[in-house]
Amino acid sequence: MRRRILLALLAAVAAIALAGCGGTAPAAADRTFTQADWESVTAAARGTTVNWYLWGGSDAINRFVDDTYGPALKDRYDITLNRVPVADTVDAVNQVLSEKQAGADPGAVDLIWINGENFTTLKQAGMLRPAWARALPNSRLVDWSDPALNRDFGVPVDDMESPWSSAQLQLIHDPERTPAAELPRSYAAFAEWACAHPGRATYIAPGPGGFVGTRFVKGALYELSGGAARWATFDRSTWDRYAPRLWSYLRELAPCLWRGGETYPRDENQLHSLFANREVDLSLTQAIAGPATLVDAGTIPEGARTFVFDANMIGDHNYVAIPRNAPNPAAALVLANLLLEPEFQAAQSRPESGFGLGFAIDPRRVTDPEQRRLLTAAAADRGPDATPIADLRNALAPDADPRYQDLIERGWRRNVLRGG
Repeated sequence: MRRRILLALLAAVAAIALAGCGGTAPAAADRTFTQADWESVTAAARGTTVNWYLWGGSDAINRFVDDTYGPALKDRYDITLNRVPVADTVDAVNQVLSEKQAGADPGAVDLIWINGENFTTLKQAGMLRPAWARALPNSRLVDWSDPALNRDFGVPVDDMESPWSSAQLQLIHDPERTPAAELPRSYAAFAEWACAHPGRATYIAPGPGGFVGTRFVKGALYELSGGAARWATFDRSTWDRYAPRLWSYLRELAPCLWRGGETYPRDENQLHSLFANREVDLSLTQAIAGPATLVDAGTIPEGARTFVFDANMIGDHNYVAIPRNAPNPAAALVLANLLLEPEFQAAQSRPESGFGLGFAIDPRRVTDPEQRRLLTAAAADRGPDATPIADLRNALAPDADPRYQDLIERGWRRNVLRGG
């Protein structure tokens, strides 16, 4: 036990030292401000560095963050953006938890791109800054009454995280290989299609790095159990009733998949590569803007299109959160507010941004004509290869209670993955 505490302390100290090398002003945590007084927030943040921990697996997203938010923070507020890439969001969460165990305050993390079970973990640990999201000036543009936004994986946001964008699970196909009329429109039809085209379909392995794969499997659970409603709150008896049906469906599907279900892509990038190399005919994405972002990056071939099943396609919002022991909370607040600016909401939703997700704000709440024009133009730029908005809405399903996440991921490895 003492050894684990010592290792956690060493990890926390090392992380703080690394963040310091990135340029965080040591005095940032000592600068006082009043959250309700936005001028005092920006004054406290001026001349400092903000450490933003976020998934670094996409070169396109990394460039967009550096080239868009970095200059805006510097020019408007004299804040330096230190983007800290992580392989998985849980790495940033574990960093904060290790700091808590070591008593490190301030820590190293100012802002985390977070959602779902990771948000719940930090919330339960008491390591999230409270009562800040609705204090942002741009929070007035957010529809906090929307249950798809004020709950994250079924857990109330409680003013502890602010939205950045929205996303929804979709499939990618090439009309030359898979004409629209032949596409599966349900999980049952997906299994039929896969077995009629052996080896031409697969999905991402659920688990760390395979968030989209976990979401795909959840959708199958929804269909097999009659919909998403019963999964909004945790009930072990419900899980015990329907989990065997899920494992049976996936085991029967496995021999029809790529490599006979002996192995699965570890993440989206690997699945996209299989699709681009014509090893499989379908891929997965969450980009509301459609496939253009991936096409522009050369990740998948030109002509690819996105589509959805008729139901059970899970969608939600991406969020940012501020740890309770953030070394520079003022700059984190400024950055979170910047993410909600209509011009940056429009920019991140465009395919050419490398991001291509949906809005976190309600465009109807934007009163400035030029800002509304930017949002309208961005929505129109989705293009004909993107899933029609009406199809997305009709297929949309909320995510499940986060306590099902680990049951699905561990259960899949034990009951579906061969040799698991």
